[in-house]
Amino acid sequence: MRCVIARFPFDLIKTEVQDAMKGITPEPVTGDSVLIGRRHYPVKQVGEVITRQDRRDFTAGEVTRALTRLGFTCQSAAAPVPPATATPLEAASALLGDPPQS
Repeated sequence: MRCVIARFPFDLIKTEVQDAMKGITPEPVTGDSVLIGRRHYPVKQVGEVITRQDRRDFTAGEVTRALTRLGFTCQSAAAPVPPATATPLEAASALLGDPPQS
């Protein structure tokens, strides 16, 4: 399938992407990720391997769009969920050792 990443056209095939990522250890995922085989790879790492370009030359969105079109499962970076804050009454109850009330 023809995809444009960083203003360059690439003819990508799903099996070629899988073969290119074989033997490569996934980096820790901190942003968007893609599932290749049984491993989750950062999208930028996969883009760097398949395009042989520096990661700064393309966006995660470009690679995500191309990999999704090839049939890979991509996950966007989840926004951190703010912790639930306790009301002053719940905080005081917790300090006194009372069980929280729902």
